[in-house]
Parts: sequence; structure tokens; C-alpha cells
Amino acid sequence: MCLGSDRRDGLGTLNRLNHLNVSDISGAAFFDLDRTVVARPSGLAFGRHFYRAGLITRATLLRGYAAQTVYLLRGADEARMEEWRLRGLELSRGQNRASFRRVIQSTMDEVIRPIIYREAMDLMAWHRARGRRIYLVSSSPEEVVMPIGGLLGVDGVIATKSRVDDADRYVGELEFYCYGPFKAEAMRALATERGIDLAESWAYSDSITDLPMLEAVGHPVAANPDRDLRRVARERGWPVVRFHLPADLRPVRLATATPQRRLVVGAGMAVVAAAILAVLRPVRRRG
Repeated sequence: MCLGSDRRDGLGTLNRLNHLNVSDISGAAFFDLDRTVVARPSGLAFGRHFYRAGLITRATLLRGYAAQTVYLLRGADEARMEEWRLRGLELSRGQNRASFRRVIQSTMDEVIRPIIYREAMDLMAWHRARGRRIYLVSSSPEEVVMPIGGLLGVDGVIATKSRVDDADRYVGELEFYCYGPFKAEAMRALATERGIDLAESWAYSDSITDLPMLEAVGHPVAANPDRDLRRVARERGWPVVRFHLPADLRPVRLATATPQRRLVVGAGMAVVAAAILAVLRPVRRRG
């Protein structure tokens, strides 16, 4: 089954789905979050507000922007995910969890609402109309994912959980890392607990690191897939869909709303940087 591989028309995807004769009794729909439901890495999106609240340093903020750029242009692999996990643990060590939660809750509408893909919301509505429960499954911290789940009205979330001490301060360790095979294990546990038939369920993700998550259900869909996941989807005949309509993007966000646009903007920035360096180099030599 293939829903028009690499088609970028989310509404067209819905129209094609409506013609499928698929049993949906006791099934659910599982959505990865970053680059599947939202157009940017959700955890990194709050960086500027964490900095203003004094929760992170300027250097950490800049590293976060660099990591976000890499993720948007190249996606995530296992090594990169591990690096970000360790950085996040070091960053949060000793910080009070409630402080992060306050910042996230107070800026949710400003940070997250504008970058939610309309096509993802349409698909969630399509699944709800057929009686399926909706779940977010993300490697981002639960402090970020749970409010987003509330914003979207999902039935539940599966997310990374950090360990805290008796004073509710992060200790720099994870209680549960929602990544790779652990996502699939958590989905299977949830299915057993809530009577969900995974064979009649759907899953959406953009990353090859979520292959176990997609393999856990009867109806996997590659959404905004990275190169490796796109290759696997084509080999296995999985549907491939592209989301490109964030709900309310500002002009600069709109310019980077799709992988193709991000590459164009990134190339333009590289040209500008090269021009600046070309001007500066003679000055430095004269100095």
C-alpha cells in the first residue's frame, strides 16, 4: 500500500485514506512529535525562553540553535540523539523541574501552536472520526510533550522521563528514554494495558531511528521522512507523506517550513557567510 510516495499534499493524503477499506476496531494512531507533528524540535524550541528565565546560559542557547539547524537539515541518527541526550542531562542537573514547566506552560501558545503541521492535525481528526485513540510518542522530555498533548487533545503521551530528587530537582539521569526500540516497547505495554490492537493501529514518524515504532503497528506511515527512512518505506511499500503547512508560521519560519526550503535558506546563509569571510580575511592579513 502506498499513498502516493513523496506527495506533498496533506489533504490529498486524507482523500486517498478515505477510500481505503481498513478495519479500525480497537486500533490507535501513534504520532512521533518533532518534524512529524511540529515543524521544529520541540524541546529546543523553548531555548530562548529558558535563557530569559535564567535556566540556561547564552552558550547553551547557541549550541541549541546549532543542534536545531543540524536536525532540520540532516535529521537525527543514533549518535546525534545520544549526544543531545547527554547534553540535556548535563544541562538540567540540579535545576528545579517546576521552573521549566512554568516557562513551557506560559509560552506554549507562542512557541508551539504556530509550528504545528495542519496536515498532522487533519490526520488526527481523520483517525478520531474512525474511533481511534491518538497518542504522541516522543523522545522529547515529558515536560514538553505533555502540554503539547493537551494542546492537541490527544488521549495520551509516551515521552522521555527524567529522574528527580525529593526536592523535585533533576539529578542528571533518565528514568525512561523514549527512543528507538524503547518507543516500541512502551507502545506494546500501552496496547496491553488499554486493549489496543497494534495490528489495526497506525504510526507516523520522520526518522529512521523510529523504525521499531513503525514496525510495531499494522499501518506504518513515513511522514516527512529522512533519507534512510524514505528508502526503507519505498522498499517495503509503506505510505510516504509530506507535511508542509505549519498552522501559523511567521515569514522566516515559513521560509524554512519544508526540507527543500530549509536547504535553500541554508545555502543562502552559507553564501552570505562566505562573502563576509572573504571581506574580512584581507583586513585580518593587513592587521
